[in-house]
Amino acid sequence: MSYTVGPVDMIPVGEALKVESDDSGAKEDIAIFHAEDGNFYALQDECTHEVASLSEGWIEDCEVECPLHASRFNLKTGKVLCLPAYVDARTYKVEVIDGMLELHF
Repeated sequence: MSYTVGPVDMIPVGEALKVESDDSGAKEDIAIFHAEDGNFYALQDECTHEVASLSEGWIEDCEVECPLHASRFNLKTGKVLCLPAYVDARTYKVEVIDGMLELHF
């Protein structure tokens, strides 16, 4: 399944957008990140350690730091990079098609 999120310029570099499951039809909320490398990445929005929104975290390079307990995740792979989280985040495919962000889940 896919969902058209909107134009690419709606997420500035170094920022994220939470896509609500109620709006997209996905099984969970998904965070789309516009990384410093210029690419877009998508992870499950909820941290795997505790209930916290990764879209509200700090983005540096291709990592996001959870705003609650500072676990970090690789945006490309979803791999957890430091405790207290120890479970990787689910990744989703996001594409740019004709200037629009397309999320696949």
